[in-house]
Amino acid sequence: MTRTAQMFGVAVIAGVGLIGGSLALGLRQRGLAGRVIGYDASPDALQEALALGVIDEARATLGEWLREADLVVLAAPVKALLPLARELAPWLGPQATVTDVGSVKNSIAAEMERLGVRQFVPGHPMAGSERGGVGNASAALLENAVWVLAPTEITPLTALSRVRTLVERLGAAPVVMPPEAHDQLVATISHLPYLASLALTHMVARDERLSLLAAGGFRDLTRVASGDPRMSRDMVVENREALREATRRFIRQLEHLAETLDHPDELLAAAAEGKRTRDSLPVVRRSLLPPKFDLVVATPDRPNQLGIITQALGQAGVNIKDIEVLSVREQGGALRLGLETQGDVTRAGELLRELGYETRGRS
Repeated sequence: MTRTAQMFGVAVIAGVGLIGGSLALGLRQRGLAGRVIGYDASPDALQEALALGVIDEARATLGEWLREADLVVLAAPVKALLPLARELAPWLGPQATVTDVGSVKNSIAAEMERLGVRQFVPGHPMAGSERGGVGNASAALLENAVWVLAPTEITPLTALSRVRTLVERLGAAPVVMPPEAHDQLVATISHLPYLASLALTHMVARDERLSLLAAGGFRDLTRVASGDPRMSRDMVVENREALREATRRFIRQLEHLAETLDHPDELLAAAAEGKRTRDSLPVVRRSLLPPKFDLVVATPDRPNQLGIITQALGQAGVNIKDIEVLSVREQGGALRLGLETQGDVTRAGELLRELGYETRGRS
């Protein structure tokens, strides 16, 4: 494993499970942190993490030691994420960059803002396994994974830049979008398939004849129903509003497909579209929303620059598909905005120049 320049002196992984353990291994194997501390309420998990070389040091209680942390990762299950944030917030030092790995972003972003944790970057690595626990952790689990970063309007550019660089050095592919957009997308591509799997497996459970015929294709389609029931429940309940809307859209799609059973040509067209879409999905997806056109914006070293820029473009109807921090210096920095069309680049450039920003297009 190629070792890169150390980014953090002390990194704390709060929640030493599958994802937290995998992140800790990535930090250690790639030389990204001088010391990796695991914090967990489970003594068994901490002991196993130490025995496996996942962490350098274990902590079961909070205290002054946490103020030394340069990086803090909240890696608890989604239901425990907000209580964990409340526990840790009073002990965080001003230098600490904080992120999380939860599958729902709106709630944790709002809670951290309420707690006054300003150096927070909401995150979600799109990776996992049906086998949980630190014993199944692996740095390779995060490699080539899409890792969503969901900054809010108050997220400092320096913090976003550090976490994005961390994600890249762990071998993952960062994608930046607002928390609301993340939760809506994940409701459709992750949480809705779980509910659909439950519905199908329940149909089989209620008719033993179906279980005799349910084999390869059915098992593949319902694989996500094999996940931990409690954690899966907590995940979908936390994102219930976005999931309800996704479920309504899914029901409409099913009803439409049922109607095409009387119109074979329409059903064939729907099947062909489904095949094209499914076949176009790569095994490792490097981007959820690949930008087509870029605008580079020079940003002064003043608070809330990200919020000013995104709010101004949002009010003008310009959709930002991706954000990248290109550089951060004492006198300022630069953002790359991934936009949908060349027209958006022109409109955004004119608007931001009126607000006093220097901009240029980039192919």
